[in-house]
Amino acid sequence: MADTAFLGLGVMGFPMAGHLAAKGHATTVWNRTRDKAVAWAKRHEGAPAASIVDAVAGKEFVFMCVGDDADVRDVGFQALAAMSEGAVLIDHTTASATVARELDAAARNKASGFVDAPVSGGQAGAENGALTVMCGGADNDFARAELVMSSYAQAITRMGEAGAGQLTKMVNQLCIAGLLQGLSEGVHFAKRAGLDVDLVLHAIGKGAAQSWQMDNRAKTMARGEFDFGFAVDWMRKDLRIALDEARVNGASLPAAALIDQFYAEVQAMGGRRWDTSSLIARLEHADAKT
Repeated sequence: MADTAFLGLGVMGFPMAGHLAAKGHATTVWNRTRDKAVAWAKRHEGAPAASIVDAVAGKEFVFMCVGDDADVRDVGFQALAAMSEGAVLIDHTTASATVARELDAAARNKASGFVDAPVSGGQAGAENGALTVMCGGADNDFARAELVMSSYAQAITRMGEAGAGQLTKMVNQLCIAGLLQGLSEGVHFAKRAGLDVDLVLHAIGKGAAQSWQMDNRAKTMARGEFDFGFAVDWMRKDLRIALDEARVNGASLPAAALIDQFYAEVQAMGGRRWDTSSLIARLEHADAKT
């Protein structure tokens, strides 16, 4: 069992930290809004900390899941400054490969470890302890952290050195965006053609068109239900990170750039917190205007 801290108790961090405690790891938590840390401690075996410094002092592993690059830098550098020599910082935020490499360099300078470890599986995956984790970092840091991360993950893969985890998460989000746009158009077309959407999905759902998104989002998409899962605001952040990286490495991402603008239209419709499957809403909104 490890002595751990978890920084950031959003929709992902709250249950992830809970799984650490449930597996018997001593867990101290910190959140910018202290009430959330107190609420977590009432539900789980663990303690809330008043500050980052208090949370990470003497811990073997420090996990964090915050918002964007600016949050990663703010929380991550504070944590590293207070962590013990030999401790490992594991960042589950979806952020840039650049900030991952910055934290890795800072960790090495003080003889600590760092692993960038963005996750896929959404809120349901976090709550069920079934996340997929894509990691970057030194072999020995990853090996030490892997067993502890298995508290809330069903698959954990080291992709390479620091930043490789974030780059892999960008691939993940690019693929999801394309799948959701295609699925939105397919479901929209089926409705316009007068087909029974559920029957269509039954007919094609075991063939080459099958995907996790089809299995889990197509029917709710057809019903206009978008009050769950991964929010449009978060997807736009992730696509921005991928598009920024593409400008550096020369990758051509025309579909991603277009779908990012489609998501901007969904935001303008009031869908900032809708699930990413809400891409279909802009198609049906356009229909309603014609």
